[in-house]
Amino acid sequence: MCISKVMVVGAGIMGSGIAQTCIEHGLNTLLVDISKEYAEKGAGNIAHFLQRKVEKGKITQEDREAALKLLQTSGSYEDGKDADVVVEAATENMDIKLKIFAQLDDIVNEDAILCTNTSGMSITKIASAAKRPERVVGTHFFMPVPAMRLVEIIPGILTSDLSEKKAFEFGQKIGKTTVKAPDTAGFLVNRIFEPMRNEAIYLVMEGNRPEDVDQAMKLGCNWPMGPLELADYTGLDTLLASMTKIYEELGDPKYRPCPLLKKMVNAGMLGKKSGRGFYQY
Repeated sequence: MCISKVMVVGAGIMGSGIAQTCIEHGLNTLLVDISKEYAEKGAGNIAHFLQRKVEKGKITQEDREAALKLLQTSGSYEDGKDADVVVEAATENMDIKLKIFAQLDDIVNEDAILCTNTSGMSITKIASAAKRPERVVGTHFFMPVPAMRLVEIIPGILTSDLSEKKAFEFGQKIGKTTVKAPDTAGFLVNRIFEPMRNEAIYLVMEGNRPEDVDQAMKLGCNWPMGPLELADYTGLDTLLASMTKIYEELGDPKYRPCPLLKKMVNAGMLGKKSGRGFYQY
């Protein structure tokens, strides 16, 4: 598959991370959001993180400048109509994703694959919004995208073999290790990991200190971050939405979201992005 242009829809943490990974691997990349202003903010974050890599000696200043030359921003999908790969990285809301894919399908050239970076929503359902659902495929990246090596490739029931193959090639082209995952709630990683984070929250609800829970897992399991630190980093609302979806689809009580998690989200304690979660920021 020849990839000359990638369009990333959504300039938040995930979308910006995906776009950064693409330009660092030499791909012309268009970062799109609901306005060019939002897209420019995402591009600013990319420039910042690349500068930090320069300061740490991971890349040269020349590498940074060359990568940023490959990045463009826009507030319109039309500017990405010639993209070979589209990666949607909008918020985890099915209605929003359905609307985006219905629009993309009418704009992007028919040979392009349409990827969704959902962390657990049905690929088959998202693809139903497209006139050509066979070209829709899940590509679940992990945060922070530039550092995390894995991408789960999730075909929907109507995803063609060719689209699946293209998604694997895209992942490998941007330096990721790819694994095939089932189109069920949580896919592979989150189906295993979300109950672990949920159990950590139960431990806090039972009176244990978040610091002790995280320290135990970091030192006892050699994790770089504790489960509660990571929950704060990714967003407690995102974790609750994922756990709720898995529980509703599978019906297994082991996936029932912890009551404390629900209370914290209701209180606006969403983690790092709100300034308070299990820790203060």
